[in-house]
Amino acid sequence: MNNYFEPGQEIETTIVQISGDTIFLDLNAKTEGTLDSAELTDKEGNITVKEGDKIKAFFLTNRSGVPHFTTKIAGQNADADMLEKAFQAAIPVQGKVEKEIKGGFEVKIGSTRAFCPFSQMGFKQKEEPAYYIGRTLSFKIQEFKEGGKNIIVSNRAIMELEHKESLKGLAAKYAVGDVVNGKVVELKDKGAVVDIGGVQAFLPISEISRGRVNAVSDKLSVGQEVKAKIIRTDWEKERVSISTRELEADPWDTVADRYAEGDKIDGVISRVADFGVFINLEEGIDGLVHKSALGLDANTNIKMKFKAGDKLSVVVKDVDSKNKRIALVTSTSHEQDQSTAKYMSSQSDDSDTYNPFAALLKK
Repeated sequence: MNNYFEPGQEIETTIVQISGDTIFLDLNAKTEGTLDSAELTDKEGNITVKEGDKIKAFFLTNRSGVPHFTTKIAGQNADADMLEKAFQAAIPVQGKVEKEIKGGFEVKIGSTRAFCPFSQMGFKQKEEPAYYIGRTLSFKIQEFKEGGKNIIVSNRAIMELEHKESLKGLAAKYAVGDVVNGKVVELKDKGAVVDIGGVQAFLPISEISRGRVNAVSDKLSVGQEVKAKIIRTDWEKERVSISTRELEADPWDTVADRYAEGDKIDGVISRVADFGVFINLEEGIDGLVHKSALGLDANTNIKMKFKAGDKLSVVVKDVDSKNKRIALVTSTSHEQDQSTAKYMSSQSDDSDTYNPFAALLKK
């Protein structure tokens, strides 16, 4: 790269050294460029970059023959000539919001005054005008007229650009299949909003648990820490979907170890469909009694006959763990079986009184 730069020229370079109040930049030449450290520090005065980081900067001037750069134009750098170059090259400028005026705000950039309309202050989260007064913010010059006497700036344009850059970073950081830690920030009817390191991800109610979840609040609360798996990303629409369900063991993997043909179970109806009744056997496992196995008249309304929450005794007819299906048929309950067994044990073929019902049960 040539050592000669035009004022306002943008470069992308690497930080080669940080020394005191100066950051040295690699110019791919015998000399290095400089940048004031103060431009890249947080509110506590800590430098937010390190050697080896790549940054974008704009050429300002030569200081003792050394090219000097800035990430934004502010203070003494903000004379009329430099502001015009900032306008032409879309270089960010830094200004202090002085006061609210008709239609917007008066912003002071160096010794120059500019106007920022209400619509161009802030981005997604709008604040009351008083919130911005006295704050030093970054702006993009939208209009530069009359030699700098008429300047219109936008804080929103800068924030939109930063947001796009942030999304690029997040897209590189998070991928489908990654397991992340997050905190629940909001509960909704159809799921929960979870913060995963600055990203607002959505946890659908269907992805909370392998078991049935009737209400999000039954499983989650605001402020709760969760571990989840990223299942979908759409960075263009700024959507990330996560699942805590994916991190739970799938009970269907071992269902054949617990249920076999002929097993009798006292279950609870979890759902009634036109074609049959679903019986909850355990958390995350439902079996189906087909309508044909319910012994109903053809004209019977199955949804009037059975209700979710009702108990129903069933017998396992078939277990298909691969397709996650268990076929069931209705049966007498364990309580009925026990009563029958007790009754039968109290009878004998050689008793004085012959009981034809007991004899029938023994056959």
